[in-house]
Amino acid sequence: MTLDSLQLLFFKNYDEASLTLSPHINCFIGENGSGKTNLLDAIHYLSMTKSAFAASDAQCMKQGADFFLVKGSFLLPSSSAPDIIQCSLRTNQKKLVTHNKQPYDRISDHIGQYPVVLISPYDTDLIRQGSEDRRKYFDSIISQLDYAYLELLIQYSFLLKQRNALLKQFAERHTFDRDYLQVLDEQLIPAGEQLVVRRQEFLEQFTPVFQRHYQELADSREQVTLEYKSQLPGQDFAQMLRQHERKDLALQRTTTGPHKDDYVFLMDEAPVKSFGSQGQQKSYAIALKLAHFEIMATQKQHKPLLLLDDIFDRLDERRITRLLQLVANHTFGQVFLTDTHLERTDRALAGLSEHITRFRVDKGSVQPL
Repeated sequence: MTLDSLQLLFFKNYDEASLTLSPHINCFIGENGSGKTNLLDAIHYLSMTKSAFAASDAQCMKQGADFFLVKGSFLLPSSSAPDIIQCSLRTNQKKLVTHNKQPYDRISDHIGQYPVVLISPYDTDLIRQGSEDRRKYFDSIISQLDYAYLELLIQYSFLLKQRNALLKQFAERHTFDRDYLQVLDEQLIPAGEQLVVRRQEFLEQFTPVFQRHYQELADSREQVTLEYKSQLPGQDFAQMLRQHERKDLALQRTTTGPHKDDYVFLMDEAPVKSFGSQGQQKSYAIALKLAHFEIMATQKQHKPLLLLDDIFDRLDERRITRLLQLVANHTFGQVFLTDTHLERTDRALAGLSEHITRFRVDKGSVQPL
């Protein structure tokens, strides 16, 4: 799978941009703050219908504008004609995502069709931040691989939102209707139980791939693993909800369930967050992303787009060398990378035979070099 072209209107710091892309390696060169990462984020938006960095869609709109648009032309191995994907948002209106000019019935139908993997300096936040970030990361991977899981996740999230709103309503009105709560619980319970089973199954598949990439990347003896931490396995979810009922009413939110699960990152049986060095944490995070790429490429039967943000500034030579070896061995398909120095990028890529297209990025404008 390749992205042949990219067009932007009022996306982040761009008024307008139009790029014809290499099917192999694309380099965005420019000073910090010029908009290099925003180009990667636009590609991510086309794939996932959301930003990798902004907390909301509205934050992707250029200051002073009342809409933004991101458009791309994808070519899949199974199709001779390109797929034209367009994502747009206008102030006070719903986001619109179209495939060959036809809007999706539901935006979730788009997820997983054009996979992308981003490796960025912020990846170690996955290790250092809270459980919500890790849940979202793994939910995103599984959702791209398994549409039924995405549907289940949407259903569970909707029911959880309804349950929390009901608990808040009980508190505000000083009332309690157990029958109404029970109706919601009867729908929430099977969805939650299925989510947990699917997460367990995925981690069993993902962990050995991740471990192999860590050993190749770090060239070290420490043993790394991933542990799925959930309250549900071996427990009766219905009984757990009843046991937490009083607490839920007091806090006006549901305090037990798969929305509280976590993924524990371990190294020699100790948390990487607390005991891993900065270098070990970087290796751990990159190994997660490389496993993410491999699993996606294997199951989708075409390689995701790979976005590499500021790797030359933020990674040491060993990790950069390993990534470039994978590029040279054609492990990856189409690659997009950012850097502040053209000469450094050229030196790093000098041994590669792939076609390389370079772009100069300067304060929201981008031109081929």
